Parts: sequence; C-alpha cells; structure tokens
Amino acid sequence: MRWVTEGTALSRKALVELDGPSQLPGWTRKHVAAHLALNAQALGNLVHWARTGEERRMYSSPEQRNADIEANAVRPADELLAWFDASARELAEAMATLTDEQWQAQVLTAQGREVPATAIPWLRSREVMIHAVDLGTGVTFADLPADFLEELCADIRTNRGDVPEVHGPLPQVAAYLAGRPYESVTTADGAPAEPLPPWL
Repeated sequence: MRWVTEGTALSRKALVELDGPSQLPGWTRKHVAAHLALNAQALGNLVHWARTGEERRMYSSPEQRNADIEANAVRPADELLAWFDASARELAEAMATLTDEQWQAQVLTAQGREVPATAIPWLRSREVMIHAVDLGTGVTFADLPADFLEELCADIRTNRGDVPEVHGPLPQVAAYLAGRPYESVTTADGAPAEPLPPWL
C-alpha cells in the first residue's frame, strides 16, 4: 500500500504537463492518464469482487479496454486530472475496507490469472510507478523506491521468462527488464544488453 501511495504521488507529479507524446509508442500523455484512471476503476472491480463475492472482471474485453482509453484520451487535461485523482482516491478507500479474510479471496487479473486480492496493491503500484516514468515529464526509474525496483525485477523475471542475466545499476536494470530506455546494462559476458519489448 505504501508503494501505491508513493506511486500515485509520482504519477500525479508527472501529470503536470499532459500535452505531447508519452514515451510509450502510439500513446500521448493523455492516453497514459486515461489508462491510469481506468486501471484504478478496473482494480476497484476486483476489490468489489473480493468484498462481496460477486464476480466483477477488470475489463469486459481487451477491445473495450482499448476503446475506452482512446475515447477518454481526447478529454481536456483538467478533466483527466480530476478523474485520475478521484479514481485513485476511490480505489484506496475501497481497499481500506477489506477484511483479512476478504484480502484472501481469489480474483482474476486482466490476463485471466487467478490471484488473491492481496495482489491488487502490487498490480496498482506497478502501474502508477512505471507509467509515471512513461509520461516523460521528468520522473525516472532512479526516482522509484529501491525496494519497489527489487520486487519489480523479481516479478518481471518470473513472469517474462525470456530475460538474460544482466548487470548494472538497479534503476537501469529495472528499466531494461521493463522494456524501457536504459543505460549501462550488460550481460554476464560484459556485452551490452539487447533491448527487450515493452512489458506492462
């Protein structure tokens, strides 16, 4: 939950300027802002599922998710900022209501993977931390908490399954594993690491 709070603050800081492209191919900063707000609402669906037992998926379909991002990416900047703030606050408030038993309820990620509700804060922290960097307004992987970066690297290695052993400063290794721009990352034999496709 601490990472959710810190990541939300970093994203909010990075949302200072919504005009222009993000660092994600084909997405403007408004696309990223819309995605973050929609993600908070989608994870709120999982919190509802855990609290009530009523199945409520994150998104009705990948196609609808993408269409919703596109439709909302044209909204005025002040509306997107207000939506980001409200959706983040509502998700935090909803998570705060879960009991110990409800946190153990099984829910499904957007990819259809069954996880306990205790995974929801991690899913959100990844989004707000990494996309704060993707907005391209000054936040870098070096600004993210070291313990988060260590957990992120472990998570990506577990879930990607296609990454070589690499060496370098922790923020740069995390950026490399996430398929973002990086520097000074080498493979075990000292050769420069080859870029990976974007993850998340």
